[in-house]
Amino acid sequence: MFSGSIPALVTPFDAYGRFVEAAYRDLIEWQIAEGSSALVPCGTTGEAATLTKDEQFAIVKVCVDQAKGRVPVIAGAGSNDTRVAAANIAAAKEAGADAALMVPPYYNRPSQEGIYEHFAALAPESPLPIVLYNVPSRTVTDILPETLIRIVAAFPKVFVAVKDASGVLQRVSQHRAALGGGFCQLSGNDDLALAYNAVGGVGCISVTANVAPRLCAEFQAAGTGEAALALHDRLFALHAALFTDASPGPVKYAMTKVRPGFPAGLRLPMTLPSEASRTAVDDGLQQAGLV
Repeated sequence: MFSGSIPALVTPFDAYGRFVEAAYRDLIEWQIAEGSSALVPCGTTGEAATLTKDEQFAIVKVCVDQAKGRVPVIAGAGSNDTRVAAANIAAAKEAGADAALMVPPYYNRPSQEGIYEHFAALAPESPLPIVLYNVPSRTVTDILPETLIRIVAAFPKVFVAVKDASGVLQRVSQHRAALGGGFCQLSGNDDLALAYNAVGGVGCISVTANVAPRLCAEFQAAGTGEAALALHDRLFALHAALFTDASPGPVKYAMTKVRPGFPAGLRLPMTLPSEASRTAVDDGLQQAGLV
C-alpha cells in the first residue's frame, strides 16, 4: 500500500506557537513536486504531543485538502488510551486521511498482551487501515515481533504496514518470514533505510525528507545497489545531524536553511537546537549539497 520516501512532516509554527497554514500548504506542494510518495501529518516530528485534538485533525484536514489525492495521507492518531485512540482514528477518517499511524500505548507500559489487546480492540471498528508505529525509544513500549505478527495475522485487512523505528534490522526478516512480502515494512530510521530495504523493506517514513525530499525520493527509487549507497553516503551526515538535539528542533532549523522564511517556531517543552547541533546541521546540509 505504501512505499518510497514518506516525510513525517514538520508543523510550521510562528514565534508564538501558532500554526502557519500557508507555510504548511507550501511545504506539502514542495514535497509532492520533489517526489515524496505519501505524507504523514501530525506524527512525532509534527509535534502532535503539543497539539490539541481539534488542532491535530484540523491540520490533517489541511494536509488532505492540499494533497488533493495526489499522494496518500497517513495521519498520526495514536494514544495511550484505547478509547481515545479509537476516537482519533474516527477523526482522521473524518478529516479525509487514507490511513492512521498508531503507536502502541506509551507511559502506561502495557505488557505484550496489553499491546495486542489494545490493537485488537481498535481493529473491528476502525474506518481506516492502520500503520503500526514501533518507536520504543520514545514510547518505552516495544511491539516485539511475535506480538506484531499476532496482531497482523488476526486482522490482516486493518494492519497493513509498520513504521519500524526499533533499530533492530533482523525484525524485517522475522516479520517477512511470518507474514510474507505483502505486509508493508517501512523504516522509521533514515540512517538504517538502506540496510532495511536490503532485507525486505519498501521505504522510509523519514525526518530527513522534510529537508531533502528529492534526494530521499531518489535514494528510495535507486534500490539497494551502488547508486543507493552513494546517496546514502551523501545524506548520512545530515541524517545524524538532525538528531544532535531534541527533535524536531534540528530539522526545523534545517528547514530555515533550505526554505528561507520557513516558520520554525517550537512549542514548549521543545526548544531551539544548541549551537553545536546547528553547526552539525550546517555541515550535513553542505555535505548533501543542499546549501
